Amino acid sequence: MIRPRKMKHVEMTILARDADRVIEFLGRRAVMHISNETPSLQEGVQDNVDTGPAFGSPSGAGQIKPLIEGEEARIRSNLDKVQHNAGYLGVELPIECEDATRLPGEREEALVNQIDSALGALSRRENEIGVEKRRVEETLSEARAFENLNARFADLDQLSYLTLRVGRLEPRKQVELRERLADRAVIVPLGSGAPGMPGDRFLMAASRKGRFALDSELKKLDFAPITIPEDYTGVPKEILSGLDERLGILNRDLEVIGTEKEKLRGTYGAVLRNLAASYLMASQVEALKSRLRATQSVYVLSGWVPADTVRGLVKELGELTEGRVAVRAYNPEELSKIQEGREKVPVSLEHGGFVKGFEGVVFSYGAPLYGTIDPTPFVAFFFTILFGIMFGDLGQGMVLLLLGLLTGKRGTRLGLKALAKLRGYSSPLIAVGISSMVMGLFTGSVFANEELLTGLTRAVTGFFIRLLHLTGPGGELLEPAERILHLMPEKGNIARLFYFFGFTVAVGVALNSIGLLVNVINQYGLKNYEKAFFSKTGLSGLFLFWYALFIAIRIIAGGRFVWLDLAGLIAPIVAIFFGPAIWRFISGERPVLEHGLLVFIMEGFVEILETVSTYISNTVSFLRVGAFALSHAVLSFIVFTLSGMVAKLPAGSLFALVIMVFGNTVIILLEGMIVAIQVVRLQYYEFFSKFFTETGVEFSPFRFRKK
Repeated sequence: MIRPRKMKHVEMTILARDADRVIEFLGRRAVMHISNETPSLQEGVQDNVDTGPAFGSPSGAGQIKPLIEGEEARIRSNLDKVQHNAGYLGVELPIECEDATRLPGEREEALVNQIDSALGALSRRENEIGVEKRRVEETLSEARAFENLNARFADLDQLSYLTLRVGRLEPRKQVELRERLADRAVIVPLGSGAPGMPGDRFLMAASRKGRFALDSELKKLDFAPITIPEDYTGVPKEILSGLDERLGILNRDLEVIGTEKEKLRGTYGAVLRNLAASYLMASQVEALKSRLRATQSVYVLSGWVPADTVRGLVKELGELTEGRVAVRAYNPEELSKIQEGREKVPVSLEHGGFVKGFEGVVFSYGAPLYGTIDPTPFVAFFFTILFGIMFGDLGQGMVLLLLGLLTGKRGTRLGLKALAKLRGYSSPLIAVGISSMVMGLFTGSVFANEELLTGLTRAVTGFFIRLLHLTGPGGELLEPAERILHLMPEKGNIARLFYFFGFTVAVGVALNSIGLLVNVINQYGLKNYEKAFFSKTGLSGLFLFWYALFIAIRIIAGGRFVWLDLAGLIAPIVAIFFGPAIWRFISGERPVLEHGLLVFIMEGFVEILETVSTYISNTVSFLRVGAFALSHAVLSFIVFTLSGMVAKLPAGSLFALVIMVFGNTVIILLEGMIVAIQVVRLQYYEFFSKFFTETGVEFSPFRFRKK
């Protein structure tokens, strides 16, 4: 039978100097499901894979923690620097490691500091200019508000929110004044110096609350005020032009910085992306190391590995560490934590392209237990069949097939990166597209058009009628059919419609039966013999289900119910009712009624009622498959009929085309989604519920990149 891959628990002891390289190797290979608990043997001999010197078990695991925390802090600091500088330059960073990523070393450390130093100086300069620009803009805005005020300039100091000072100061003292005042005032040179030399005239602007500090500093530096004529009104033009000139200089400086940033983006963009990926990898390595048992010189890694990869893995690790590794491999049944149920063996499924696409349906419900049957192939088969039955249309199925091809590897090769995120749905889309196309050939529907395939269908059916010499009641050859399967309810085809619904129920019977068989085999393999033989989903329930179906089919075919049928039904019911007691007797234990006879009888009675009602509902539930197939046919018929009616109107061909395109789009998107939901529902409730009584753990290996 189909089962998950065999697993082994591996414990490897490595030197601290090799830890980073070994973890990097494991992260790239994505082959080890990390487990922190140390394995202990209950019985049996460990499966030793000779792997080099044994270093023994480490003691004092906490000794290395301060070192790890210090390394984590350093990596976090460097990663923060990279992210900050990338944000400053507008560089988009990766969110996970890339294929070519390597762990950072001294070279990467030096690059981080070099870039941080260069961009830090540029950033500070940009911030200083930006702050000064805002102050100049505020000052200029305030000054212009009083430009045409009919008041003496000397009085503006009392009216404005600004304190303005105009005067002379030696250029060297102007530099000192800038340092003393910092961001408390704006200093605007007003010219009047020799060509190429700064002048001694300047304008000072500060807020009113800062005027005392301004006057104090000016007095210390021997500031000589310039007297503005008493009759001068408004703000002098010279002051406004000086502010405008200063603002222009600042804007040009910012443009230069912008150009420099653009150059640096080209220089450092790829470097920053590589550094980010490298330090992301390093942070993952350190996070894992912090969880491991370790001493100052030794680390111990333990986890689950597919059995068929152990020897190859050990060989590669030996080559990587030059033999400085010791590995022990255990079978699951040798570990006490598995026997005691403290840990579950992770489940890894191995499938081809078609079946692998349906693993998501299984794992969204739960992982199967290790050692049980893998249900994914059954899910893939029945999902494809059920979807095709409910969504039968040659053209619409072709759209799903094309979408599946575009989301696969061929689509990404064509540069359709937007569809690469849907790669996991590629094989399911291809499968349901083909099944829908096949069903469309049977129903004669192409993009809701029921006439395009009539000629082909008549030719095919006519050929087989002549080949097999199929005749009617009068001995004449049958007429070729326009479609093989006619779902629309019409006079003369009601009986065929009932046959179709019977077929969908038969598919449901097959799916339910497989679910029960899977559960019987699983429970037997897990040594839960009572559940395997005497439960409603065990062998007794399976026999009851099959025998009841046998009776129903015989009666429908014209037979009758006989007294032996009563015995065939009562036997499995008694087995289910008295199952616990029967198993205790078989296993040599004394049957015990824990809660009394009355409770035992009530529980058994409820169990029988639930068993019968469950099997009836699980079987009848598949009538919905036929109902959705019929609704799909009706909806397609409406679109086809409506477009045909519109086509007879003036300029109706264009409107008919619009109706066909819009109608098919709605059917593909809306009904396609509804059908998919219904198929998943049938899988969950009618199939998985038979054997998914306990879920396992999905194999989740340590990796740097997502799947």
